[in-house]
Amino acid sequence: MNAEKFVGKLLGEKKMEAMVQRLDRLTRDESRLAVAQILEVVHGLVQNTNVVMEGEQYPLRLSPVGC
Repeated sequence: MNAEKFVGKLLGEKKMEAMVQRLDRLTRDESRLAVAQILEVVHGLVQNTNVVMEGEQYPLRLSPVGC
């Protein structure tokens, strides 16, 4: 008996399907959060690049706001 069938019999098919759906949702949520953080960092880098190119003197922000 393979592990999937064993878990299926142990928990029931509906519970197993609900667990898989929840894991999928959590994975998507985590991916969205990671993308948002990456966009914040890239935005900060672009801002800092613009400051350097314009010759203005502002402190560099190396981490996203709120960290």
